[in-house]
Amino acid sequence: MKLARREKYFVSGAAVFIGAFLLLQLLVFPFFERTKRVQRGVEAKEDALKEIVRLSAEYQRYRRGSQDLRQALSRRKGGFTLFSFLETEAGDAGVKAYIKYMKPSTSSGPASYKESLVEIKLEAISLSQLVGYLHKIEAPENLVMVKRISIKETKGKSGYLDTILIVMTFQ
Repeated sequence: MKLARREKYFVSGAAVFIGAFLLLQLLVFPFFERTKRVQRGVEAKEDALKEIVRLSAEYQRYRRGSQDLRQALSRRKGGFTLFSFLETEAGDAGVKAYIKYMKPSTSSGPASYKESLVEIKLEAISLSQLVGYLHKIEAPENLVMVKRISIKETKGKSGYLDTILIVMTFQ
């Protein structure tokens, strides 16, 4: 079968078009798609690596904090108890007579440490007495800190306070 010149151009053009289409579909587009996929994978791995580095730094901070806590606990006097410490300091501060109650409790703390808590209610105490007592019990060398404090004015006595303290330390 003989084709006219015009038909030959048309068939050649169609063959070139089909060849280009197949070349693009089978080689070029898959190459770019794989390149994008690899790039997304690299970005995901970079993000994961950044997260690992961040978590590692956080872990090191916690580890140093745990070591500092262990060292501070080892420097504390043997047989230290929060209840007796607070009672002794109350006597030294002259507020022992204002203590209505002291309730000890424990709860789990970070890692292998327990939080030792004591709730103290002080009634009809002056502000200066409260400040003096707080100054005595907030003892960083013994890892004693006030976790929560509630202060109300004493009903019927102007200038006096009813206070509930929750004091904690680690054991």
